[in-house]
Amino acid sequence: MQTYFILILNSGSSSVKYALFKDKKCLFRGIKENIGLKTGEKNHEIAIKKILNRLVNDKFIKDISEIKIIGHRVVHGGEFFKKSIVINKNNLKKIKEISYLAPLHNPPNILGIEICQKILPKAKNVAVFDTEFYSSLPKSAYLYALPYEFYQKYKIRRYGFHGISHKYVASLAEEILGKKINRLITCHLGAGSSITAIKNGKPIDTSMGFTPLEGLVMESRCGNIDPSIPLFLISKFNYTASQLDDILNKQSGYLGICGVKDFREILKMKNEKTKLCYQIYLRSVVKHIGSYIGLLEGVDAIVFTAGIGEGSAKFRKEVMDSFKYLGVQIDNNKNNQQEKIISTSNSKVKILALQTDEELMIYQETLKLLRIS
Repeated sequence: MQTYFILILNSGSSSVKYALFKDKKCLFRGIKENIGLKTGEKNHEIAIKKILNRLVNDKFIKDISEIKIIGHRVVHGGEFFKKSIVINKNNLKKIKEISYLAPLHNPPNILGIEICQKILPKAKNVAVFDTEFYSSLPKSAYLYALPYEFYQKYKIRRYGFHGISHKYVASLAEEILGKKINRLITCHLGAGSSITAIKNGKPIDTSMGFTPLEGLVMESRCGNIDPSIPLFLISKFNYTASQLDDILNKQSGYLGICGVKDFREILKMKNEKTKLCYQIYLRSVVKHIGSYIGLLEGVDAIVFTAGIGEGSAKFRKEVMDSFKYLGVQIDNNKNNQQEKIISTSNSKVKILALQTDEELMIYQETLKLLRIS
Protein backbone atom coordinates (compact mmCIF):
# COMPACT_ATOMS: atom_id res chain seq x y z
CA MET A 1 0.00 0.00 0.00
CA GLN A 2 1.33 3.42 -0.94
CA THR A 3 1.72 5.78 2.03
CA TYR A 4 1.12 9.51 2.00
CA PHE A 5 2.03 12.53 4.04
CA ILE A 6 -1.26 14.43 4.37
CA LEU A 7 -1.32 17.98 5.71
CA ILE A 8 -4.51 19.28 7.30
CA LEU A 9 -5.08 23.06 7.42
CA ASN A 10 -7.75 25.03 9.21
CA SER A 11 -7.19 28.62 8.07
CA GLY A 12 -8.99 31.29 10.09
CA SER A 13 -8.99 35.05 9.82
CA SER A 14 -5.94 35.39 12.10
CA SER A 15 -4.77 31.83 12.66
CA VAL A 16 -3.87 28.57 10.93
CA LYS A 17 -4.28 25.26 12.75
CA TYR A 18 -2.38 22.41 11.16
CA ALA A 19 -1.67 18.71 11.55
CA LEU A 20 0.55 16.29 9.62
CA PHE A 21 -0.58 12.68 9.18
CA LYS A 22 1.01 9.57 7.77
CA ASP A 23 -0.35 6.02 7.84
CA LYS A 24 -3.32 7.10 9.97
CA LYS A 25 -1.01 8.56 12.61
CA CYS A 26 -0.74 12.22 13.53
CA LEU A 27 2.95 13.08 13.47
CA PHE A 28 2.64 16.69 14.57
CA ARG A 29 0.06 19.41 15.09
CA GLY A 30 0.17 23.07 15.98
CA ILE A 31 -1.22 26.53 15.40
CA LYS A 32 0.03 29.84 14.06
CA GLU A 33 -1.85 32.65 15.80
CA ASN A 34 -2.17 36.44 15.60
CA ILE A 35 -1.58 36.52 11.83
CA GLY A 36 -1.63 40.11 10.62
CA LEU A 37 -0.97 41.46 14.11
CA LYS A 38 2.27 42.71 15.66
CA THR A 39 2.68 39.49 17.65
CA GLY A 40 2.24 37.15 14.67
CA GLU A 41 3.25 36.60 11.06
CA LYS A 42 2.59 39.37 8.55
CA ASN A 43 0.19 37.31 6.43
CA HIS A 44 -1.16 33.79 5.83
CA GLU A 45 1.36 32.95 3.11
CA ILE A 46 4.31 33.59 5.41
CA ALA A 47 2.58 31.62 8.19
CA ILE A 48 1.97 28.58 5.95
CA LYS A 49 5.54 28.71 4.56
CA LYS A 50 6.86 28.70 8.14
CA ILE A 51 4.61 25.76 9.01
CA LEU A 52 6.04 23.80 6.07
CA ASN A 53 9.60 24.83 6.94
CA ARG A 54 9.11 23.66 10.51
CA LEU A 55 7.94 20.24 9.33
CA VAL A 56 11.17 19.95 7.34
CA ASN A 57 13.46 21.43 10.01
CA ASP A 58 12.01 19.13 12.68
CA LYS A 59 12.56 16.21 10.28
CA PHE A 60 8.95 15.08 9.99
CA ILE A 61 9.46 15.30 6.22
CA LYS A 62 12.61 15.60 4.11
CA ASP A 63 11.11 18.07 1.64
CA ILE A 64 7.76 19.82 1.33
CA SER A 65 7.22 18.05 -2.01
CA GLU A 66 6.56 14.88 0.01
CA ILE A 67 3.19 16.35 0.97
CA LYS A 68 0.91 15.02 -1.76
CA ILE A 69 -2.49 15.81 -0.23
CA ILE A 70 -3.81 18.78 1.76
CA GLY A 71 -7.18 18.68 3.50
CA HIS A 72 -8.79 22.05 4.22
CA ARG A 73 -11.62 23.02 6.51
CA VAL A 74 -14.09 25.19 4.59
CA VAL A 75 -16.83 26.58 6.81
CA HIS A 76 -19.63 27.11 4.32
CA GLY A 77 -20.63 24.92 1.40
CA GLY A 78 -24.09 26.43 1.01
CA GLU A 79 -26.59 24.12 -0.69
CA PHE A 80 -24.16 23.44 -3.50
CA PHE A 81 -21.57 21.33 -1.65
CA LYS A 82 -23.13 18.51 0.33
CA LYS A 83 -20.00 16.40 0.61
CA SER A 84 -16.22 16.81 0.54
CA ILE A 85 -14.57 17.58 -2.80
CA VAL A 86 -11.21 17.52 -4.54
CA ILE A 87 -10.65 21.18 -5.37
CA ASN A 88 -10.42 22.27 -8.99
CA LYS A 89 -10.73 25.61 -10.77
CA ASN A 90 -14.51 25.38 -11.21
CA ASN A 91 -15.52 24.33 -7.72
CA LEU A 92 -13.10 26.80 -6.11
CA LYS A 93 -14.85 29.52 -8.10
CA LYS A 94 -18.18 28.29 -6.71
CA ILE A 95 -16.86 28.35 -3.14
CA LYS A 96 -15.89 31.97 -3.73
CA GLU A 97 -19.35 32.75 -5.13
CA ILE A 98 -21.09 31.52 -1.97
CA SER A 99 -18.67 33.28 0.38
CA TYR A 100 -21.29 35.99 0.95
CA LEU A 101 -22.95 33.39 3.21
CA ALA A 102 -19.84 33.29 5.45
CA PRO A 103 -17.90 36.52 4.83
CA LEU A 104 -15.77 36.12 7.97
CA HIS A 105 -14.90 32.46 7.46
CA ASN A 106 -14.80 31.36 3.82
CA PRO A 107 -12.31 33.99 2.56
CA PRO A 108 -9.47 32.86 4.89
CA ASN A 109 -10.35 29.22 4.10
CA ILE A 110 -10.04 30.01 0.38
CA LEU A 111 -6.82 31.93 0.99
CA GLY A 112 -5.29 28.85 2.61
CA ILE A 113 -6.25 26.75 -0.42
CA GLU A 114 -4.79 29.24 -2.92
CA ILE A 115 -1.53 29.57 -0.99
CA CYS A 116 -1.12 25.77 -0.97
CA GLN A 117 -1.84 25.62 -4.70
CA LYS A 118 0.95 28.17 -5.18
CA ILE A 119 3.52 26.59 -2.86
CA LEU A 120 2.70 22.93 -3.60
CA PRO A 121 1.31 22.94 -7.16
CA LYS A 122 1.43 19.15 -7.52
CA ALA A 123 -0.48 18.36 -4.32
CA LYS A 124 -4.19 17.51 -4.29
CA ASN A 125 -6.30 19.91 -2.23
CA VAL A 126 -9.48 18.63 -0.58
CA ALA A 127 -12.26 20.77 0.92
CA VAL A 128 -14.18 19.37 3.89
CA PHE A 129 -17.19 21.54 4.69
CA ASP A 130 -18.41 22.43 8.18
CA THR A 131 -21.97 22.58 6.82
CA GLU A 132 -21.74 19.14 5.17
CA PHE A 133 -22.96 17.25 8.25
CA TYR A 134 -26.25 19.16 8.09
CA SER A 135 -26.99 18.58 4.40
CA SER A 136 -29.53 15.91 5.39
CA LEU A 137 -31.56 18.16 7.71
CA PRO A 138 -35.29 17.88 6.98
CA LYS A 139 -36.84 20.87 5.28
CA SER A 140 -39.00 21.49 8.35
CA ALA A 141 -35.77 21.99 10.32
CA TYR A 142 -33.83 24.20 7.93
CA LEU A 143 -36.54 26.54 6.59
CA TYR A 144 -37.40 29.76 8.43
CA ALA A 145 -40.99 31.02 8.48
CA LEU A 146 -40.12 33.88 6.12
CA PRO A 147 -41.56 34.48 2.65
CA TYR A 148 -40.62 31.32 0.74
CA GLU A 149 -39.01 33.35 -2.04
CA PHE A 150 -36.27 34.42 0.39
CA TYR A 151 -35.13 30.82 0.42
CA GLN A 152 -35.59 30.37 -3.32
CA LYS A 153 -33.84 33.59 -4.33
CA TYR A 154 -31.29 34.20 -1.58
CA LYS A 155 -30.86 30.74 -0.01
CA ILE A 156 -31.78 32.05 3.44
CA ARG A 157 -32.11 28.91 5.55
CA ARG A 158 -30.55 27.10 8.51
CA TYR A 159 -27.14 25.71 7.53
CA GLY A 160 -25.60 24.75 10.86
CA PHE A 161 -21.94 25.00 11.85
CA HIS A 162 -19.34 23.11 13.89
CA GLY A 163 -20.47 20.13 11.80
CA ILE A 164 -16.99 18.60 11.61
CA SER A 165 -16.75 18.62 15.42
CA HIS A 166 -20.28 17.28 15.99
CA LYS A 167 -19.74 14.49 13.47
CA TYR A 168 -16.44 13.52 15.07
CA VAL A 169 -17.70 13.29 18.67
CA ALA A 170 -20.89 11.51 17.57
CA SER A 171 -18.78 8.81 15.93
CA LEU A 172 -16.37 8.69 18.88
CA ALA A 173 -19.25 8.30 21.36
CA GLU A 174 -20.52 5.24 19.48
CA GLU A 175 -17.02 3.81 19.43
CA ILE A 176 -16.60 4.31 23.19
CA LEU A 177 -20.04 2.92 24.05
CA GLY A 178 -19.61 0.08 21.56
CA LYS A 179 -23.01 0.50 19.95
CA LYS A 180 -25.12 2.67 17.67
CA ILE A 181 -26.79 5.55 19.48
CA ASN A 182 -30.35 6.10 18.25
CA ARG A 183 -31.00 9.39 20.03
CA LEU A 184 -27.94 11.54 20.64
CA ILE A 185 -27.37 15.18 21.59
CA THR A 186 -23.89 16.65 21.03
CA CYS A 187 -22.91 19.88 22.78
CA HIS A 188 -19.94 21.83 21.34
CA LEU A 189 -19.52 24.46 24.05
CA GLY A 190 -16.73 27.00 23.78
CA ALA A 191 -16.12 30.54 22.56
CA GLY A 192 -18.58 29.56 19.83
CA SER A 193 -21.26 27.16 21.06
CA SER A 194 -23.73 24.90 19.29
CA ILE A 195 -25.89 21.88 20.06
CA THR A 196 -27.07 19.23 17.60
CA ALA A 197 -29.81 16.60 17.82
CA ILE A 198 -28.87 13.38 16.02
CA LYS A 199 -31.29 10.53 15.28
CA ASN A 200 -29.94 7.22 13.96
CA GLY A 201 -26.70 8.90 12.92
CA LYS A 202 -28.32 11.83 11.06
CA PRO A 203 -28.76 15.37 12.46
CA ILE A 204 -32.38 16.45 12.68
CA ASP A 205 -31.78 19.93 14.14
CA THR A 206 -28.97 22.21 15.26
CA SER A 207 -28.80 25.48 17.14
CA MET A 208 -26.73 27.59 14.72
CA GLY A 209 -28.62 28.78 11.67
CA PHE A 210 -28.12 30.97 8.62
CA THR A 211 -24.99 32.21 10.39
CA PRO A 212 -23.12 31.11 13.54
CA LEU A 213 -24.86 33.94 15.43
CA GLU A 214 -28.07 32.02 16.08
CA GLY A 215 -28.64 29.72 19.00
CA LEU A 216 -26.78 29.71 22.30
CA VAL A 217 -25.27 32.64 24.16
CA MET A 218 -21.54 32.64 23.31
CA GLU A 219 -18.27 34.43 24.08
CA SER A 220 -19.18 37.62 22.19
CA ARG A 221 -22.29 36.56 20.21
CA CYS A 222 -25.76 37.16 21.57
CA GLY A 223 -27.40 33.98 20.30
CA ASN A 224 -31.18 33.96 20.04
CA ILE A 225 -32.84 37.33 20.58
CA ASP A 226 -36.13 38.94 19.54
CA PRO A 227 -35.58 39.84 15.85
CA SER A 228 -37.27 43.19 16.50
CA ILE A 229 -34.39 44.36 18.70
CA PRO A 230 -32.11 45.25 15.73
CA LEU A 231 -35.08 46.94 14.02
CA PHE A 232 -35.73 48.95 17.17
CA LEU A 233 -32.08 50.06 17.34
CA ILE A 234 -32.16 51.07 13.68
CA SER A 235 -35.42 53.02 13.88
CA LYS A 236 -34.82 54.73 17.23
CA PHE A 237 -31.06 55.30 17.28
CA ASN A 238 -30.00 55.08 13.61
CA TYR A 239 -27.62 52.16 14.04
CA THR A 240 -26.14 50.97 10.76
CA ALA A 241 -26.00 47.33 9.58
CA SER A 242 -22.25 47.33 10.18
CA GLN A 243 -22.64 48.65 13.72
CA LEU A 244 -25.30 46.07 14.54
CA ASP A 245 -23.20 43.26 13.10
CA ASP A 246 -20.35 44.33 15.36
CA ILE A 247 -22.62 44.58 18.42
CA LEU A 248 -24.37 41.24 17.93
CA ASN A 249 -21.24 39.26 16.98
CA LYS A 250 -18.41 40.98 18.85
CA GLN A 251 -19.84 42.96 21.78
CA SER A 252 -22.54 40.67 23.14
CA GLY A 253 -22.60 37.26 24.85
CA TYR A 254 -20.47 36.87 27.98
CA LEU A 255 -18.56 40.02 27.04
CA GLY A 256 -21.72 42.09 26.77
CA ILE A 257 -23.20 40.84 30.02
CA CYS A 258 -20.21 40.95 32.37
CA GLY A 259 -17.30 42.40 30.37
CA VAL A 260 -15.35 39.10 30.41
CA LYS A 261 -14.88 36.81 27.38
CA ASP A 262 -12.99 33.89 28.88
CA PHE A 263 -15.41 31.47 30.54
CA ARG A 264 -12.60 30.18 32.78
CA GLU A 265 -12.38 33.65 34.31
CA ILE A 266 -16.15 33.80 34.71
CA LEU A 267 -16.00 30.55 36.71
CA LYS A 268 -13.42 32.10 39.05
CA MET A 269 -15.07 35.50 39.52
CA LYS A 270 -17.90 35.87 42.03
CA ASN A 271 -19.34 39.32 41.31
CA GLU A 272 -23.00 39.86 40.47
CA LYS A 273 -22.54 40.20 36.71
CA THR A 274 -20.36 37.13 36.23
CA LYS A 275 -22.82 35.07 38.27
CA LEU A 276 -25.63 36.39 36.09
CA CYS A 277 -23.66 35.61 32.93
CA TYR A 278 -23.09 32.05 34.11
CA GLN A 279 -26.80 31.55 34.78
CA ILE A 280 -27.82 33.00 31.42
CA TYR A 281 -25.42 30.68 29.57
CA LEU A 282 -26.51 27.69 31.67
CA ARG A 283 -30.17 28.42 30.95
CA SER A 284 -29.41 28.77 27.24
CA VAL A 285 -27.76 25.32 27.10
CA VAL A 286 -30.46 23.62 29.19
CA LYS A 287 -33.25 25.08 27.01
CA HIS A 288 -31.68 23.77 23.81
CA ILE A 289 -30.99 20.32 25.21
CA GLY A 290 -34.54 20.15 26.55
CA SER A 291 -36.07 21.12 23.22
CA TYR A 292 -33.99 18.49 21.41
CA ILE A 293 -35.05 15.79 23.85
CA GLY A 294 -38.59 16.64 22.77
CA LEU A 295 -37.74 16.42 19.06
CA LEU A 296 -35.90 13.12 19.55
CA GLU A 297 -38.71 11.75 21.74
CA GLY A 298 -36.16 10.97 24.43
CA VAL A 299 -32.39 10.72 24.55
CA ASP A 300 -29.94 7.84 24.90
CA ALA A 301 -26.68 9.81 25.23
CA ILE A 302 -25.43 13.37 25.59
CA VAL A 303 -21.89 14.43 24.65
CA PHE A 304 -20.05 17.51 25.91
CA THR A 305 -17.03 18.78 23.97
CA ALA A 306 -14.91 21.89 23.20
CA GLY A 307 -13.37 24.27 25.75
CA ILE A 308 -16.28 24.58 28.18
CA GLY A 309 -17.97 21.28 27.41
CA GLU A 310 -14.83 19.27 28.00
CA GLY A 311 -13.13 21.64 30.41
CA SER A 312 -15.72 22.49 33.08
CA ALA A 313 -16.92 19.65 35.33
CA LYS A 314 -18.99 22.16 37.33
CA PHE A 315 -20.87 23.33 34.24
CA ARG A 316 -21.51 19.80 32.95
CA LYS A 317 -22.93 18.75 36.30
CA GLU A 318 -25.19 21.78 36.63
CA VAL A 319 -26.54 21.27 33.12
CA MET A 320 -27.28 17.61 33.83
CA ASP A 321 -28.84 18.39 37.21
CA SER A 322 -31.73 19.86 35.20
CA PHE A 323 -32.39 16.42 33.67
CA LYS A 324 -32.47 14.24 36.77
CA TYR A 325 -36.12 13.57 35.98
CA LEU A 326 -34.92 11.52 32.99
CA GLY A 327 -32.86 9.26 35.23
CA VAL A 328 -29.57 11.05 34.53
CA GLN A 329 -26.95 10.28 37.17
CA ILE A 330 -23.53 11.92 37.09
CA ASP A 331 -20.61 10.14 38.75
CA ASN A 332 -18.90 13.06 40.48
CA ASN A 333 -15.48 11.38 40.62
CA LYS A 334 -15.51 10.49 36.92
CA ASN A 335 -16.78 13.97 36.06
CA ASN A 336 -14.11 15.74 38.11
CA GLN A 337 -11.37 13.48 36.73
CA GLN A 338 -12.48 14.22 33.15
CA GLU A 339 -13.15 10.60 32.23
CA LYS A 340 -14.82 9.93 28.90
CA ILE A 341 -18.00 8.47 30.39
CA ILE A 342 -19.05 10.63 33.32
CA SER A 343 -22.44 9.08 34.11
CA THR A 344 -22.95 6.25 36.60
CA SER A 345 -23.52 2.67 35.45
CA ASN A 346 -27.17 3.06 36.57
CA SER A 347 -27.80 6.28 34.64
CA LYS A 348 -30.63 5.92 32.12
CA VAL A 349 -28.84 8.38 29.83
CA LYS A 350 -25.14 8.01 29.05
CA ILE A 351 -23.22 11.26 29.53
CA LEU A 352 -19.79 11.70 27.92
CA ALA A 353 -17.10 14.40 27.98
CA LEU A 354 -14.95 14.04 24.87
CA GLN A 355 -12.10 15.95 23.27
CA THR A 356 -13.02 16.99 19.76
CA ASP A 357 -10.51 16.68 16.93
CA GLU A 358 -11.55 18.56 13.79
CA GLU A 359 -8.17 17.99 12.14
CA LEU A 360 -8.49 14.21 12.56
CA MET A 361 -12.05 14.34 11.19
CA ILE A 362 -10.88 16.31 8.14
CA TYR A 363 -8.10 13.75 7.66
CA GLN A 364 -10.58 10.86 7.82
CA GLU A 365 -12.94 12.55 5.38
CA THR A 366 -10.00 13.20 3.03
CA LEU A 367 -9.02 9.52 3.12
CA LYS A 368 -12.60 8.48 2.45
CA LEU A 369 -12.98 10.86 -0.49
CA LEU A 370 -9.73 9.73 -2.09
CA ARG A 371 -10.46 6.08 -1.22
CA ILE A 372 -7.17 5.64 0.57
CA SER A 373 -7.43 2.64 2.90
